[in-house]
Amino acid sequence: MPEYGYFLSCEQYGPAELIEQARMAEQAGFQALWISDHYHPWNGEQGQSPFVWSVIGALSEAVSLPVETAVTCPTVRIHPAVVAQAAATSAVMTQGRFRLGVGTGEALNEHILGDAWPAAHVRLEMLEEAILVMRRLLDGEEVNHHGTHYTVENARLYTVPDEPVPIDISGFGPTATKLASRVGDGYITMVPDASLVEQYRKGGGGGKLVSGGTKVCYDTDRDEAVRTVHRLWANELLPGELSQVLPSPKHFEQAQTLVTEDMVRSNRVCGDDVDEHVAELKEFADAGFDRIYVNQIGPDLRGFFDFYRTKVLPQLQPET
Repeated sequence: MPEYGYFLSCEQYGPAELIEQARMAEQAGFQALWISDHYHPWNGEQGQSPFVWSVIGALSEAVSLPVETAVTCPTVRIHPAVVAQAAATSAVMTQGRFRLGVGTGEALNEHILGDAWPAAHVRLEMLEEAILVMRRLLDGEEVNHHGTHYTVENARLYTVPDEPVPIDISGFGPTATKLASRVGDGYITMVPDASLVEQYRKGGGGGKLVSGGTKVCYDTDRDEAVRTVHRLWANELLPGELSQVLPSPKHFEQAQTLVTEDMVRSNRVCGDDVDEHVAELKEFADAGFDRIYVNQIGPDLRGFFDFYRTKVLPQLQPET
């Protein structure tokens, strides 16, 4: 049976709110935590973007749940040697309950230092090389590396966990999924696509961890929930590669004018219909996912966690 986790959104909440949500998630019966890693929110309405590694340090003291970044881009804004140090320290602080989720990132977060935003195939090359560098550092090696994209000299991590940090790779299409199956310790995707899971497992992923996530808006007023999602997270319904290439929140705000409330109503679970929430998560379970994370978009966090604790999660447990 899959495990069910809660997805902490750094784009929408400040550090103290994220820590409180993590506590509520543990009390509600969620089994793991994802946390996003952003420099910018997607739009001004979301309005936050704390430094994820500081929040993970606080999480290590606040809860006992496993924590994973979903996802960090270790290629442009932060050098992979520095990400490796952050991941190693996070694993030590969580007593081995940390996984590093990585992906090729978005211009929204990664171009801020003036670096050119590479084409997709170059970003995948950079990610693979970054993973190679990070793995060697997480193994405790002294690393000297002169590669196509990165140079590392005389680098060694002295604070490392007993076991190397697992590195899971995000992929939303066949090419990235192929990379994940070849070099990842696990696979992350945000769509309940059984064909991608099958590709990952047959391509070399075998029985490794497959994780997925979704966003919902619990509210006793369905129409209000739709309006909330439309205001805060319409960006998730933008097509194609826009999420990877638009460079600033204001550009997402401009693009989001193409997203209607009817589109939200048709594509997001909104309201308090138990069956709809259960069905959303079961779709991932039926597609073969091992861990499934859910994020509450709306403001009624206590209502959401109580709703999942009493009505949703019990229906997802195996029958005894």
